[in-house]
Amino acid sequence: MVLEQIYTGCLAQGAYYIESNGEAVVIDPLRETDPYLKRAAQDGATIKYIFETHFHADFVSGHVDLAQKTGATIVFGPNAKTGYQAHIATDNEIFHIGQVQIKVLHTPGHTMESTTYLLIDENGKEHCIFSGDTLFIGDVGRPDLAVKSDLTTEDLAGHLFDSLRNKIMPLPDSILVYPAHGAGSACGKNMSKETVDTLGNQKANNYALRTNMSRQEFIKEVTDGIAPPPQYFPKNVLLNKEGYNSLDTVKSHGLKALNPAEFEFLVNDQGALMLDTRSIDAFAASHIPNAIFIGLDGSFATWVGTLIPDINQAIVFIADEGREDEVVTRLARVGYDNTLGYLKGGMNSWKDAGFETETIKSVSVDELEKLIEGENLNVVDVRKPSEFAAEHVADAKNIPLDYLNEYLGELNKDETYYLHCKSGYRSLISASILQSRGYHVINVNGGFDAILASTIKTTDYVCPSTLK
Repeated sequence: MVLEQIYTGCLAQGAYYIESNGEAVVIDPLRETDPYLKRAAQDGATIKYIFETHFHADFVSGHVDLAQKTGATIVFGPNAKTGYQAHIATDNEIFHIGQVQIKVLHTPGHTMESTTYLLIDENGKEHCIFSGDTLFIGDVGRPDLAVKSDLTTEDLAGHLFDSLRNKIMPLPDSILVYPAHGAGSACGKNMSKETVDTLGNQKANNYALRTNMSRQEFIKEVTDGIAPPPQYFPKNVLLNKEGYNSLDTVKSHGLKALNPAEFEFLVNDQGALMLDTRSIDAFAASHIPNAIFIGLDGSFATWVGTLIPDINQAIVFIADEGREDEVVTRLARVGYDNTLGYLKGGMNSWKDAGFETETIKSVSVDELEKLIEGENLNVVDVRKPSEFAAEHVADAKNIPLDYLNEYLGELNKDETYYLHCKSGYRSLISASILQSRGYHVINVNGGFDAILASTIKTTDYVCPSTLK
C-alpha cells in the first residue's frame, strides 16, 4: 500500500493519494489534476475512486475534472446532492481498492454530508482516518458553513458532537488522523501546524474531544469566537456541488499574452480588474495606476477570495515571467475563472509603450518614529483584531484588511494614512486598494515586527475610537 499526503501550504489543504495492487484513490483533490495523474502513472495505477469528505468552501475541488480524465467514480457521503454524476455512499459502506478497503463513516456536523473515510490495510487493521473538516489536529470543523440549510449553527454543532463521540472516538488510539486542513485555514479556529497525529494524542490534547465535556459545553466552545467566513466560501460550495468549467478551458483564455494596448483596452472598455502579483518591493517601486496588489508569495488565493467580491469578475494580471500559469491556477483554486490574460513583458513593456506608472510611498520605522514625535499621525493597523488587541502602536486605529471595503466611508481623502501590518504584505494590499480609490497612503516598511524593535510606544489598550 502507498499512502501519500499532498499538502498545499498556501491553502493549508491536504489531499491524499492511496494505491494498492494497481488501483488508486484520491481524497479531496485540488483543482489541478496533473499531480494526481502523474502520481498514478508513476505507480502504473488506475485511479478508481475520488472521495470527497464534503462540499468544500475554501477551495474548488478537482473531483469533476479528475473524473472526466480518468473515468474514476466520484464518491460523497450520505445527504450529498450533486449537479453531476456521483456515487452517494451509505453509512458503513465499504469500497475495495486493491488489497485495502475504505469504510464510510458518516460524520455530519461541519456540514450534513460531511464524511470520514476509514482506511483498512492489507492485514485487515484499521490504519487511519481521512477526517476532512470533521476533526483537525487540535480542533474541529466550524459548524456555520452549511449553505441553504434550515439548521442553525448550534444544531450543526450538536451533530458534530454526536459524530465525534459515536463514530470517531470509539476507534483505536493507534489510528492516524489525516485532516483536510492545518494551521492557516479559515475552516477552524485553533488548528495545529502539524498535519497528522494519532487519534490517542488527539483524545488527550484536543479540547473538543474531552470525555467529560457535555453536549452543551461542546456547542458553546465550538461556536464561541468564530470569525465570519470569507465571502467566497458559499460560492465555492456551489461550484463544488454543481460543477464548473474544466481548468484546461480556464487556462486557454487566462494565459493569453496581452500587449499594453490590449491590456489597457480590457481594463478601460471591458471593466477588467488589474491584479499585480509580483513582489512587495517590485509593486511599491512601480506599478500601473489603479492596479491592486496581491502577491503570489503570500496567502494569494485566500486574499483574492476575501477582497474581490464578484467571483465572476474579469481579471487581467501582471506577473513575474514564468509564473503566469501559477497565477491562473491559484485563482481557479478558489473559483476565479474569468482571467482574460496577462501583460506580456510585464512592467518593462508597459513603460516602453509610454504608459503611466506610479509608486507606493513608504517610510522606515526610524522615520515613522520621528514623525510620531512631531505630529499626530493617522497610523492604521490592518492586522486582525486579535493581533491588534495583543499589542499595537499607541493611538493607532485598527482596520483589518478583511473588512477594509466596509470602512472606506470613515476615511478622509484629505488626510494621509500610515499603514502597517505584521511584516508588510497585508499593508501593501491595503495601500494599493486605498490608493486606487484616491486616498493618500504611506506604507511602513517592516511592519509591526520592525516597530517592536524600535522605541515607538505600543499598548494593549484598545481605545474607544478604534475601528472594529
